[in-house]
Amino acid sequence: MTDTSAMTGSVATDVPHVRTERRRGGTLRILAGMLLATTAAVAAGGLAWATMQGMPEAPRWAVAAGGILAFAGAGALFGWTAGLLHFGPENRHRAFLDAFSEALEEACLITDRRGRPLYANSAYRDLIARAGRSRLVGLDNLYAGFPEPAQQIYRLSLKARDGESGEAEFHLEAGQNAPGAREDGHAWIRIRTSPMRLEGQDLTLWRISDVTGERARQDRAFVNLQHIIDYLDNMPAGLFSTLPDGRITYLNATLGEWLGLDLERIMSQSLTLNDVLPEEIAAQLAAIAPEPGVRRVETFHADLRSTSGETIPVRIIHRVDHDAAGHPRPSRTLVLDMRGTRLDAERQAHKLARFVNSAPVGIAMADAEGRLTMLNAALAQITSEAHLGDSISRIVAQTDRDRLMRLFRSVASGERLQAQGDFNIESGSETRAQITIAATETDQDGVRALTLYVIDTTLQQGLMQQLEQGQKMQAVGKLVSGIAHDFNNMLTAILGFSDMLLQKHRPEDPSFEQIMNIKQNANRAAAMVRQLLAFSRKQTLQPRVISLTDLLSDMIAMLRRSMGEKIELTLEHGRDLWPVFADPSQIDRVIMNLAVNARDAMPRGGKLTVRTANVPAEEAARIAPDIMPDMDYVLIEVADTGEGIPPELLDKIYDPFFTTKTVGKGTGLGLSTVYGIVKQTGGYIFCDSKPGEGTAFRIYLPRHVETESEKAKRLEARQAESEGREDLTGSGRILLVEDEDAVRAFAVHALKARGYDVIEASSGEIALDTMEEMLEDGENVDLIVSDVVMPGMDGPTMLRELRKMGVSAPVVFMSGHAEDAFAESLEEDVEFTFLAKPFNLKQIAETVKRAMPS
Repeated sequence: MTDTSAMTGSVATDVPHVRTERRRGGTLRILAGMLLATTAAVAAGGLAWATMQGMPEAPRWAVAAGGILAFAGAGALFGWTAGLLHFGPENRHRAFLDAFSEALEEACLITDRRGRPLYANSAYRDLIARAGRSRLVGLDNLYAGFPEPAQQIYRLSLKARDGESGEAEFHLEAGQNAPGAREDGHAWIRIRTSPMRLEGQDLTLWRISDVTGERARQDRAFVNLQHIIDYLDNMPAGLFSTLPDGRITYLNATLGEWLGLDLERIMSQSLTLNDVLPEEIAAQLAAIAPEPGVRRVETFHADLRSTSGETIPVRIIHRVDHDAAGHPRPSRTLVLDMRGTRLDAERQAHKLARFVNSAPVGIAMADAEGRLTMLNAALAQITSEAHLGDSISRIVAQTDRDRLMRLFRSVASGERLQAQGDFNIESGSETRAQITIAATETDQDGVRALTLYVIDTTLQQGLMQQLEQGQKMQAVGKLVSGIAHDFNNMLTAILGFSDMLLQKHRPEDPSFEQIMNIKQNANRAAAMVRQLLAFSRKQTLQPRVISLTDLLSDMIAMLRRSMGEKIELTLEHGRDLWPVFADPSQIDRVIMNLAVNARDAMPRGGKLTVRTANVPAEEAARIAPDIMPDMDYVLIEVADTGEGIPPELLDKIYDPFFTTKTVGKGTGLGLSTVYGIVKQTGGYIFCDSKPGEGTAFRIYLPRHVETESEKAKRLEARQAESEGREDLTGSGRILLVEDEDAVRAFAVHALKARGYDVIEASSGEIALDTMEEMLEDGENVDLIVSDVVMPGMDGPTMLRELRKMGVSAPVVFMSGHAEDAFAESLEEDVEFTFLAKPFNLKQIAETVKRAMPS
């Protein structure tokens, strides 16, 4: 009997889901056939049994008929059992499958999910027949013993089990005698798998193709492409191509050799023209924009620079256009080496072009209609909106275009030889420029060619604004400084005597609350004076080495109370934050002022984030290279999600008395105070704001490299603060020099009350006379406490005279001005303690206690 696996259609009959008898309408016919075969077999068997039992001899025709029926019935049962005989009509699905698979040029095989073959077309049967196989086998069996195909087929089998499609190609080498190999002994075979589902069973379709011819065509195309690339790479001219956004898609070896570039490295990266060409050349190329339906070819001269510093004069021919769909194509640019040219005219033209391109001002030429016919690299950098063929009006902002065209027409008509004006430039940032228009030549028809000279004045005008702002701040500073001394003296007396009165009254006394109101209002007045001095950068600072992490941790509770319930406050500490040298109380004020402003900008609630971080010098160099020196900084950022600041107000936010709040809700000194404190501390402050998105203030304070002694003092001070109140009483003789009677009276009383012996003097001259008499009597003082600014002899001058007399006692200087305002008038290495006015009873007692020698 013939193996059914090799028969036409190659159906594996042991898989019931693909048997041809499986058809819904043939069930009754199948049962009838089975019943007929069974009946015949039983009848024949019964006749034979009756004969053997000695029953009357049956007619011969009946015996013959019974034998025939018995043979037919037994054969039908055997055929049905083995699947060789089918009852019912042929399955039309099978006929369709055969016709479809035979129409394909590919060899096709259907397997179940486990890889068992179920069906194959004639192309696949030919493949297995050439391999010497007589029955239907799967590809894994067919290519067993061939490592590369077997490995690929195994990988596809795994994907097929997961219900995924797959594809693989492998090469059959000569001498392998592998299935599918050609007569010359080699072939390229492609196998594709696709999942199928038939009558509830998951199957896989395998398609096997001979792609040797296709691979041969690909190899020939690749060889031809290599020849073309080799030709372009080694032609005696530079070539490159860029996308509209400036990214380089091709750069030939000749140009790479001229520039000293490693092509393998640079082409593996996403590079732009600015990465390989001088910035001015890249900007000039970017200014040549294509127009739909127009092919533009521009030629100009330029100087390229190699990585070794060599200048290479070149002529650049740049072509840009659009494809049929209107999309810009990649540019095609030819670069001709002009070194060693012998044409004098060519050299002169190149020198002139180099002169124009290297000019530090923008230069453009235009025809009488105002269309740009040439522009140099500097102008392309100033504005990216103007291109060759455009109107010159595109150089300036929309609001200035009519004015520019009026000036241009006045020169083009011959009314004027040249015209000049200041304009806002159309660019991505706020740019101002001075534009001069001049007639340069006239042709035979009297048509003029005009030249535009564009000088960027943005920096110049910015410096002028800074100078004006500085002069305004200086004027306010002088005014504030002039009155601060007198105000602080008065406030010192008010605060001091208020403290004395409060010590004599109990909280339940009727006058206690009134005295407290006097002190509170005096403190408010003192804060106002400090704000004015902070703005003019002449306030009294008491800097020390501080940790911003500790400072913010201490004030976070106060910040939360000030923000209220609607504001979500987040504090983000930087890791291992560097110390800074600053006045902690003033840094508190800076952060509080910024936080309060942020709160007021979020009336409906929002998020406030206070963040700190270390900023290394290399990172700081990228923040504001024209303002901040390259050094380590510590960042304090206060960012909100509030209403933001309009762009037109950003330049005014640090002005004194400038505020956008309603009357009575702001003094206008908050940000000016912040600015002054930051600047006086040696730091920098920047503001980024977008209306509707929020505002972020970033403060950069210089990193302080803390010495071991400074660290020890900082830890001791923090420990003392945690331990509570210290004893402020003491003993010793003090020379107190103060020209203001009220301040002197308060200071004398405060120090005597703490146990000191006080000798007072109302001027520097009186203090010298007093000390001279004491020295003659063999007496001296333990400490000198003196005002700085006094009529006649000031404090520093008095100290120099006392040192000449042999008085070596330490000194405490009192002043309402900044410490560094008078430190320059002292001799070098002069040590002193500073007490800022206005001060209260506790502050003078603490200062004297620390300064008094033990």
